[in-house]
Amino acid sequence: MYTSLIDEVFRIAILEDIGKGDITSEVIVPEQCNAVAQIICKENLILAGMPFVKRFFSILSSVFGLQPDNLCFEEYYRDGDFIEKGNAIATLKGNARLLLAGERTALNLLQRLSGIATLTGEFVKKIKDIPVKILDTRKTTPGLRFMEKYAVRIAGAHNHRFALYDAVLIKDNHIKIAGSVREAVFKAKKSCIYQKIEIEVKSIEELEEAIDAGADIVMLDNMDIETMKKAVAIAKGRVLLEASGGVNLENVRDIALTGVDFISAGALTHSARAVDISMKIKEVL
Repeated sequence: MYTSLIDEVFRIAILEDIGKGDITSEVIVPEQCNAVAQIICKENLILAGMPFVKRFFSILSSVFGLQPDNLCFEEYYRDGDFIEKGNAIATLKGNARLLLAGERTALNLLQRLSGIATLTGEFVKKIKDIPVKILDTRKTTPGLRFMEKYAVRIAGAHNHRFALYDAVLIKDNHIKIAGSVREAVFKAKKSCIYQKIEIEVKSIEELEEAIDAGADIVMLDNMDIETMKKAVAIAKGRVLLEASGGVNLENVRDIALTGVDFISAGALTHSARAVDISMKIKEVL
């Protein structure tokens, strides 16, 4: 499923950026010209996305009527590696028009995913000595979720549910419709007997209601540190707790020290800054 989705995303990206053709390269670069290019790291980062970049160029090669093996990749680092500014990430050798046509989309992807991995790595580093897991959320770029969640894993954090279809997570709007925390949990447990039930709560009272109703995991939504400590004391050995809402690099360690089991941070994907990566032609063959 994900492979076909990613391929479709890449075909849309090719249509978006190249369309009927790269008219600049077509008038400057001979059709049979080959070149060597390097992908260069312009700031310290954690690398993520090279398998997707290679897949993108494979699809682009077919659009150009070229065999995938026309383009040769020599990689110097693997996804998850920390790379210092100025180092070459990879060398690409192949048709020059192909390299230039794919440059922007490939870099956009690599910069985005490496940015997510780099930020995620900072979160993981903050809590590395505490037994808590950092989770991502569904706050991802439409169409790029699989790749963005991959970048989170590469940096040492964990994925929350991938989509609406693979886990039960009762949020405030569900509770509003159901009428109460207790009623929402009862309804979920009645229909989803083989899945764990997670529910979002905003107070200690709602936490106790969720525990009594039989929830498996309780998400503490935007609670302050002292309230989270109380929640941990109440829930210990009864349910797992996930802290969520307003999580950032400044407060993630304090949240972890409350004793919660999980910390979910939308910032990993929705607020990650794209890192600076470039591609330069080094030699014309």
